[in-house]
Amino acid sequence: MSDLTNARPIHMLNKVPEVTLTFWIIKIISTTVGETGADWLAVHVGLGAAIAAGIMVSLLIIMLFLQFRSWRYVPWRYWSVIMLVSVVGTRFTDGLTDGWNISRYVSTTVFALLLAATFATWYFSERTLSIYTITTTRRELIYWTTIFFAFALGTTAGDLATEALDLGFNVGVLVFGALIVAIAGACYLGANAVLTFWWAYILTGPLGASLGDLLSQSQLNGGVGLGTAQASAICLVVVATLVALLSIGQFGPGMPSGTTDE
Repeated sequence: MSDLTNARPIHMLNKVPEVTLTFWIIKIISTTVGETGADWLAVHVGLGAAIAAGIMVSLLIIMLFLQFRSWRYVPWRYWSVIMLVSVVGTRFTDGLTDGWNISRYVSTTVFALLLAATFATWYFSERTLSIYTITTTRRELIYWTTIFFAFALGTTAGDLATEALDLGFNVGVLVFGALIVAIAGACYLGANAVLTFWWAYILTGPLGASLGDLLSQSQLNGGVGLGTAQASAICLVVVATLVALLSIGQFGPGMPSGTTDE
């Protein structure tokens, strides 16, 4: 799924990473952290949903400010925003269900429509949905709006499948993982690269959420039994290690030459 466009602007540096296996690993684990980290902050730390959400939103605004100030892709900034979007998106979708008693069917439908509207806005204003064209502030603003709605849709759709439809997080990991593999296969066989990328990107949401539940839930419930704190810590270490390796250029194709910051 790495060849999303045949022509990339050469006058400015793109603000997002190359789509490689490392990209997908970090994306899935970031979504997992969103599931486990949000629960850990709200419940086990004792902050409560409102305070935890306020802290995460504040951190997200700060990191988005740093991301928009940068004129090139910087791994730690980019993936910090992704991680925070995941946590905020999870808290937001959970708040709609737990706090406002909004059905998962309704929230999934609403986020699907919002994401579709964002895609339409992006395409009609830029004539492309390729992530390899994020070279202006307007495109980056649309990009991050798309990312948020993609996270929100993936999370609420995943909860709908695993909870409301009684799919279960064990089966959820297998089903959503298999769907992503099938999409990758379709891309390899010649399906539209941009379309398959976004379908896979959305599906990493329910996959990561199901994986988070699998790691954190007790063994009596069919999980590994790590708990939200330990599961979050392990995932954060993995993400931090991969991002550090990208930053120092040890993953080759994961970060193109010339895309590190000062």
